Amino acid sequence: MTVHTRIRPFNTKKTYPEQSIDNDLCQTVVAQGKMVFVRGQIGQNLDTSESVAIGDAAGQTEQAMANIKMLLEEAGSTLEHICKITIYITDPRYREPVYRTIGKWLKGVHPVSTGIVVSALARPEWVVEVDAIAVIPDAG
Repeated sequence: MTVHTRIRPFNTKKTYPEQSIDNDLCQTVVAQGKMVFVRGQIGQNLDTSESVAIGDAAGQTEQAMANIKMLLEEAGSTLEHICKITIYITDPRYREPVYRTIGKWLKGVHPVSTGIVVSALARPEWVVEVDAIAVIPDAG
């Protein structure tokens, strides 16, 4: 059963053929359910506050996505119910490894996505941050 309407789904392989990115995205999501806002997640273990994958954008993205998955599940949702992600990177050269990593975690989900290059994040060792908006679907 499809819970959310995803308008104009596409894959970045076709949109950006010159890049090695395979992300399932869409232009608009019409979601059904209670909204869940996940704070920006970075390469930090939530249980220990330890920064991980220093100098490794893909590794920090893996940790950020693992954090998002865990937080959504604690809230009663799942990665499949993500409607919007925002990706912040400190260097445009990180785009491909970061987006490839996110694409693995969100294969088949088709969220709306915004990517932003920023001069810095809260700590100098962090090079990527990802926040998410998801829903807990209505029952029935």
